[in-house]
Formats: sequence, C-alpha cells, structure tokens
Amino acid sequence: MSKIKSDPKPGHVNLRMLAEHLELSQTTVSLVLNNSPSARSIPPETRKRVLEGAERLNYRPNYFARSLRQSRSMSVGVLAPDLSEGYFTRVMSGVVAELTGANYFYFTACHDWRPELIVGYPKLFLERAVDGILLLNTPVEFEVPVPMVAISAHESRANVTNIMLDHERAVFMALEHLHALGHRRIAFMRGPKAIPDSEFRWEGIQKAARVLSLKLDPALITRIDATGWKMKSGLHPMSPEIGYQPMHQLLERTRDFTAVFCFNDIAAIGASRALTEAGLRIPHDVSVVGFDDIQSAAFFTPSLTTVRQPLHEMGKSGARILLDRIANPSGDYAAAVVMQPELIVRESTGPAAL
Repeated sequence: MSKIKSDPKPGHVNLRMLAEHLELSQTTVSLVLNNSPSARSIPPETRKRVLEGAERLNYRPNYFARSLRQSRSMSVGVLAPDLSEGYFTRVMSGVVAELTGANYFYFTACHDWRPELIVGYPKLFLERAVDGILLLNTPVEFEVPVPMVAISAHESRANVTNIMLDHERAVFMALEHLHALGHRRIAFMRGPKAIPDSEFRWEGIQKAARVLSLKLDPALITRIDATGWKMKSGLHPMSPEIGYQPMHQLLERTRDFTAVFCFNDIAAIGASRALTEAGLRIPHDVSVVGFDDIQSAAFFTPSLTTVRQPLHEMGKSGARILLDRIANPSGDYAAAVVMQPELIVRESTGPAAL
C-alpha cells in the first residue's frame, strides 16, 4: 500500500490526507467516518480499513468546517439540577450514549435550583451556538429558538417534547404491593416542591389511595425540603439526609405506621437509617419503598423495594428525539412520550406488623 510522502503526525491529519493515505476517495472516507446510511454499500473490508486508518493516525474531523457546511454546531446543551449519584447519573448514561454515538458534543450545566441559573444557562448555551437543549428534571421557564426536549418536566409548550413516566401506574403498583401485604397505615414522603415530578406523583398517590381505600393521614405525610436541608446542613440536596431528617422528625411525633413510601431511593436510604436508629427493624416493623431504582438500591441492606424508572432509556430517548428534531425541524413530533415503570420487590418490604 502506498503512503503519502511523509506520514503526518497523529492528530494533524485532515480528510484529504487520510483519503490519500488509504488510496480512497474523500467521499468514501467521509461516508464511513460519518456512519452515513450510504456507507452500507461500501465493502466491509474497506469500511474496516478506513476506521483502522483513522484510529491509527488519530484523525479528528474538523467540526468547525462541518458546522459551516451543515449550518449546525454539532453540539447540544444539557441542563440539570445536579449530576449526583442516582436519577441524574442513570439518565445521563443514556444521554451520553446517544449523543456520542451521533458524534455530537454536549455542554452540561447544573442550576442547583437557582432561578437565575435556570433562565441564565440556556442563554449561555445559545451563545455557544448549540443546536438544541435537553432538560433533565428542570422546569421549562424560558423560550429558546432551538429544539428542546424535557425529561420529567411535564411542561406543555410549543417546540418542546416531554419524556415522562406514567406516575399513576408507578405509584399504584407500589401501593397495591403494600396493600396486599396488609399495610393500611402508610407514611408518605413527598418530593421537593421545585422538582416537577413531585406534584404529579402525589396526584397519582391520591388517586391510587382512593381506588385501594387507603386513608391518607396528614399526620403521616412529610415533605422533603432539599433546598432547606442544604442550607441548614451544608450537605448536597440529594444526600440521604433529605430522607433521614423528615423520618427522624416523624418518629418524634408518632410510630403509628407500618410502611413508608419515599419520594426516591436516596430519601428511602436516609429514612431507613433513621428507622434503624430508632430501634425499628426493616421490614419486620416497618416496610420501606423507594422510587427510581438507582444502582445502589439493590446493594443496600436490606435491599430496597422500589419503583424502577427506565432512566437510561429515558435519557437515550430524550437525546434521540432532540437529534431528530434538530435534523428535521419541520417534522411532526409528539408533545409527550410516556415511559412505563416496573415494581422491583426486594427485602425492604414484608407483611404488615400486627
């Protein structure tokens, strides 16, 4: 195989030089590197040779030139409250898989529930010429001239596609499970007001309670104040502290309950610690149910019964729809895509104590 007169240094190879080195046309090399549908007609051995040559010479595409040709920056902005372990890491794993597979770069920003950042960061994204914006568990409180997809935002706006969970089905499965185990005195830990999912999940709980003839006792209802706990304790708003403190306060008032349904798994882990410190056994004295099915839920002791959100798939779906909207802005897109939950029964739930 012939080579160009002098092998370029890795990382200094452009498309023309790579094509000459491989003795192929620039069109052929470009189709393979961009994973174009037309590349399917290129022999597998040729595609393999292109990819191996690009890797060997550390070829990097000129995204600036490509963006000028396509009138795109090949980048998107991702805005989230935080990227802590739990909900956000699982969703981001799907987002990253989809975006990197499409050769898209992404900017991430965390607003930490500060109103000025929720509005300000999208403006900074636009200054960096992003092609679209992906919101994770963030309210849509602004208008932008680019496509936008919101995961768990529940906002009905033009130019926005929502990826959301079927919360009514999710909470019904959890409460039906507890009801079947004989639980009637159930404590509830509502989510922070700032999180869009909170009110939708609570509405689902109220509907499920009516169907199952479960009484929602105000004395057994607590609410996570993520911002407040952060300000008071200096801890991260998604620390188990958000469940530990409300449960600790509830136990100071009453122990007249046999189960607790927590807003998420992080809160359930904190609540379990408070219950254990109070001398209560899980699930013998109190059953605990979480929400999300984060990676650590199965390894907590006792392992956590929880409602699984398909978080990785939600991230992939959100990113894929955003890229579709960028590529075909005049297309017809659904206002909402509803994902289905799954109840994962583990060790933290058992028959109601007599």
